[in-house]
Parts: sequence; structure tokens; C-alpha cells
Amino acid sequence: MKRYILIFGDIVVLAIITLIGFAAHREADPSYLPRMGATFIPLTLAWFLLSFQLGLFQPEIASSPKALWKPAYTMLFAAPLAVTLRGLLLNTPLLPIFALVLTFSSAVGMTLWRGIYLLLTRKTP
Repeated sequence: MKRYILIFGDIVVLAIITLIGFAAHREADPSYLPRMGATFIPLTLAWFLLSFQLGLFQPEIASSPKALWKPAYTMLFAAPLAVTLRGLLLNTPLLPIFALVLTFSSAVGMTLWRGIYLLLTRKTP
């Protein structure tokens, strides 16, 4: 059951990061939903492709405070992959500054979420 909580939380965090990014550019009204999807979907695909491969859903990693750096590390690769996928999907140039901002904001957001998950699921003696 905890794996499903992690998966749901990861999706929510990626959606929030996408919404915050568009809101920062004053592009958060419903007319931007297709472009939001063109950012959210590649980011989500890249995240889950790499996070499952790197074991971020294994109980011993997901519940370890010592492994809290792993979501940020994973996002170092997932966000640039997502920017590449997005560029291919939209047939637009890849913007390095977008990749950097998406990497940093996603790494922070995912690390915060995984930290909250750790606090909520830790076992107290």
C-alpha cells in the first residue's frame, strides 16, 4: 500500500511543480492545459522510468532518511530527459535554462515530498 502512496504523491508533486511553473509565467488558466500536459506528461514519464530503475520505490530506500538524496539525484537525469521529450513532442528547441529550472525545482519538490513521506510513515518505538 505504501508504494501506491508514493506513486500518488509523486504524481501530485509533479503536477504542482508544473502548475507553479506555468503560474510563474502567468499561464495558469485553462487555455494552457495542453501545454501544461506537454510538460507534465514527459516529466512524469521520465521520473517514473528512472525512479523505478534506481529503486526509489523499494521499501528499504523509500523509508531510509539516509537515502533522501536519491530523489534529487534521480531528478538530475529525469528533468533533462523530460525537457528533451517535451522538445520532441512540441517540435521546439531545447532551452538549457528551462532544463536547469525544471531540474532544480523538481528536485526540491520531490525531496520535500519524500521527506514528508518519511515523517508520516516512520515507525516510533
